[in-house]
Amino acid sequence: MATNTWTRHHVLSLADFTTDEYNTVLQTAASFSEVLSRRTKKVPTLQGQVVANLFFESSTRTRSSFELAAKRLSADTLNFTAATSSLTKGETILDTAKTYLALGTDMMVIRHREAGVPQAIAAEMDRLGVRVGVLNAGDGQHEHPSQALLDLFTICTLLNPQQPQVELLQGKKIAIVGDILHSRVARSNIWSLTASGAEVHLAAPPTLLPQMFADFGTDRLGNTFLHWQIEPALQNADFVMTLRLQKERMTQYLLPSLREYHQLFGITRDRLQLCKPNVKVLHPGPANRGVEISSDLMDDPQFSLIQAQVTSGVAVRMALLYLMGSGV
Repeated sequence: MATNTWTRHHVLSLADFTTDEYNTVLQTAASFSEVLSRRTKKVPTLQGQVVANLFFESSTRTRSSFELAAKRLSADTLNFTAATSSLTKGETILDTAKTYLALGTDMMVIRHREAGVPQAIAAEMDRLGVRVGVLNAGDGQHEHPSQALLDLFTICTLLNPQQPQVELLQGKKIAIVGDILHSRVARSNIWSLTASGAEVHLAAPPTLLPQMFADFGTDRLGNTFLHWQIEPALQNADFVMTLRLQKERMTQYLLPSLREYHQLFGITRDRLQLCKPNVKVLHPGPANRGVEISSDLMDDPQFSLIQAQVTSGVAVRMALLYLMGSGV
């Protein structure tokens, strides 16, 4: 597994990831994907290390994926749940992190509804002079690096199963449709996909796609385009990524109705006819069936990569934990 280009102790954002770093993650994930296909799916790579999953916000896929990834690497895991923790008694987030540090934690996987919490914990670990790696598992409306990396791995593995690399996306058209305003997944994917040389076309109602997104990825190899109608974004697209409407984060009246949203921006078989014939559809989950994507399309293996994304997530998160915990 190539680690000579890896120097990061924390993974907090993809905004400054290099092509070499992306390819290191992809190649390492490919190696672990092969491990996961064996009868014995565990390797002793992180034996003796402790990975703490500190999820201050609800999660199914990400939390389960990180826990399984750590166990497949033979690490010990500690799982934190905010509702049953000392936070309910007034303990601060940094005090919680320091409690897990005192328990011997080597890596912390952090999810929080407020942007900047993983960065604050990483800064505190650095201030204390301890080598505890912090991995951002989603912070507010900021970023979700591991989701974008598993999306990248899913796409690149489809294009070249033997050697997934970002160069495969040069010139590819990828449409991201949905609640882009509130989506940390969209932000991380814009960074990774434009760094790979892809054309990223964002489509949503104007209330969910402000003009500021035109500036994302402007210093990368690819380009970002904004559309307030779905048809131009889907025209000749190689891949379509649809995003969940995050109603829990909407503080204003941003949509007339879910039914009207589906009529205007929902991904259906008819709409996919605008794309290239071999188009594939991705969704980070959880999905609102019949809102952002038709239910039958989600389950159609001819088009859907949604289950492949979940499977890819374990290999990619194994790769991140390995790279962060290897001490390179």
